[in-house]
Amino acid sequence: MGLGAATLGESGGTPLPPRVRAVWRGASLAAPACTVWCRPGDNLALHVGVARALPGQVLAVAVAGTPERGYWGEVLTAAAQARGLLGVVIDGCVRDVAALERRRFPVFGTGVALRGARKEAGGRVGGAVRIGEAEVRPGDWVVGDADGVTVIAARDLDSAHEPEPLQARGREFDRRAEHEERALGRRQCVARDAHTAARFGESDHCA
Repeated sequence: MGLGAATLGESGGTPLPPRVRAVWRGASLAAPACTVWCRPGDNLALHVGVARALPGQVLAVAVAGTPERGYWGEVLTAAAQARGLLGVVIDGCVRDVAALERRRFPVFGTGVALRGARKEAGGRVGGAVRIGEAEVRPGDWVVGDADGVTVIAARDLDSAHEPEPLQARGREFDRRAEHEERALGRRQCVARDAHTAARFGESDHCA
């Protein structure tokens, strides 16, 4: 998906709140989501999410309050990279930012917090989660870059690939091409039947 978060946010996607941004300069991602919901101050669900997510996915994480914890850091990043995950978007804080940048692992969060999270209270992997006004479901595409993060519902992927004016021009081009193709076919058919009629005395007719 070559378009950025800002363009996609204005052409069918749902932007996440501005508080969710890249935690290191140059981070970017575009991949389908594996959703995670964490209880306040607890990141056990993130450990489960890393184990359950499929290679090529990103974790889209909602936190139920207490965002000022380091829910994500270098240990989880190492595990995520070993699993083939492509990044994390979390409505909460992270830590070990220098290590995340060194590993070039894209992480988008609301800030940096030294204090870690507990690993006791469970949470949930899968199902719909809400980050700000955006609902994220498994398989929705998450696109993040320097401008922020946009979510594109899986059902809207085709329409969100291009801004509406480009889509409209594309549809008009397709209509014109189809019209020209039909017209060309009729002309070729008439010419062929005219040639046949000249040779065999048949009428100029094309079914």
